[in-house]
Amino acid sequence: MKFRTRILITFFTIILLPCLLAITAFLLIGNYLTRTQEEYGVTHADYNVWIDPTVASRTISDEIFRETKEQLQQNPQALEDTELLTQMNEKISGKSSYIIVRKGDFLHYTGNQFAADKIFDKLPEFTEENIDSEMAKSTYYDDMKKIVRQKDFFFPDGTPGSFFIVTQANPIISRTLFIDMTLAIIAILIFTSLFLTRWIHKGVFEPISRLNIAMQNIAEGNLEYMLPSKDDGEIGELYRNYEDMRLRLKESTDEKIFAEKQNKELVSNISHDLKTPITAIKGYVEGIMDGVADTPEKMDKYIKTIYNKANDMDRLINELTVYSGIDSNRIPYHFHRLNVSEYFGDCVEEVGLDLDSRGISLDYSNLVSPDTVIIADPEQLKRVINNIIGNSVKYMDKPKGEIDIRILDELDSIRVEIEDNGKGIAAKDLPNIFERFYRTDASRNSAQGGSGIGLSIVKKIVEDHGGYIWATGKEGEGTCIHFVIRKYQEMKG
Repeated sequence: MKFRTRILITFFTIILLPCLLAITAFLLIGNYLTRTQEEYGVTHADYNVWIDPTVASRTISDEIFRETKEQLQQNPQALEDTELLTQMNEKISGKSSYIIVRKGDFLHYTGNQFAADKIFDKLPEFTEENIDSEMAKSTYYDDMKKIVRQKDFFFPDGTPGSFFIVTQANPIISRTLFIDMTLAIIAILIFTSLFLTRWIHKGVFEPISRLNIAMQNIAEGNLEYMLPSKDDGEIGELYRNYEDMRLRLKESTDEKIFAEKQNKELVSNISHDLKTPITAIKGYVEGIMDGVADTPEKMDKYIKTIYNKANDMDRLINELTVYSGIDSNRIPYHFHRLNVSEYFGDCVEEVGLDLDSRGISLDYSNLVSPDTVIIADPEQLKRVINNIIGNSVKYMDKPKGEIDIRILDELDSIRVEIEDNGKGIAAKDLPNIFERFYRTDASRNSAQGGSGIGLSIVKKIVEDHGGYIWATGKEGEGTCIHFVIRKYQEMKG
């Protein structure tokens, strides 16, 4: 969830949630207080009683007034009957109320003598208008917190009389409502605060804390620590950015580790491959110095061997130079239009002399038209051919070695095939031979040696020419390397 949305929700929650909870609390407390109104003689739900205690007083006295009115209609002398008045008083005595009956200017009856003595002199005067009125007159005494309901009448002997119901005006229900609502609002505010704090903590602080832990893992070099996916808000975007950073760092670190491993392996391979010809050269030189080569034939053989070993070292150093160019993507190319027949004819003639000296026969066939042209770097393409043939010679295990070079027409491309009858390559190794440092013979005691970068250089050069390369063959029968280069097409205007 976005921070903007979260802030808006928080804003409206602070306003609406307390209001809704306060209304709910008010209704629940109201239901409870409504049921408690029966204690005050209220037999129906009157919500005004919660706020205005005079309503409770009116409700309490109305029933007694109705009963008094009926008694007067049936028996005009009823209010002179103290026994009857006592019964009426007992009905309201438990509700902070009592009865006073005044006859003339004298106290005729009271249900609470002590309280009546304090208020009697302050009671309202008799008024004839109040006799016929349907509603009893109410008077509130602020100093004594009393509410007095008054109904005037005439005694049978014609003496004016007044019937009073005095109620203590302590706002019991109002005070209860106020206290309950105050406690409810405090609880609501605490709940709202806890709810929002927990929501914000879970939605903001916890994700940031997890991100902080993840960053500490990154700082400690642990690139495997993953964060769970989140929503589309800022936190989710932050998590995705972290994952992108982690994956890139991991990829970069893995590449660095792999490159270091390759470089160590290269140093090991080169050390081995340099040591072999150097040891041979030293051995033959010592033989010459010791006079072992005591005939012109032996001397010629020793010198040719030293020359070949020096050439092997030179080839290895050239491979290292090209490898350095591949690693930094700085192989120098000088592309030219090359006639396929002429170029490969010259290459085969040059390679054939070397193969003939090694006792390996070369068979060459060109099946493309004489005017076929390609765009290529002649030096780098020659390196491709020499590296492939060099590998064939290196792994030749037959007494009579054979290498076939074929140039085939592929419509808009040419395909070059270089096949030998050497020891071949296992099917499981064929897809990997163009990888750097890959060697089908893992043993470093291999007599053939090799840095393991020759075919990776071949692949890089062919691909930089816009072509592609692959290998086929069977173990024990030989290997065939295929590569394809597009023809040059003249633009026709």
